[in-house]
Amino acid sequence: MENADYALNDIVQMKKPHPCGTNRWQIIRVGADIKIQCTGCGHIVMMSRYNFNKRVKKVLEKADNDQQ
Repeated sequence: MENADYALNDIVQMKKPHPCGTNRWQIIRVGADIKIQCTGCGHIVMMSRYNFNKRVKKVLEKADNDQQ
């Protein structure tokens, strides 16, 4: 997956599901590191952009970041 395929507040699917049974994560920080939050239990994971790019499977929902 390319770097430009995701943005803040997007919902992504990772290759492995979270132990709580959910495989939907919300991106809550984008920078040198990526911070994602499980939509099922609220657990927050921070990883490098390199590791995120290796572990993300696809973007499930794009966020509406159209702020005027």
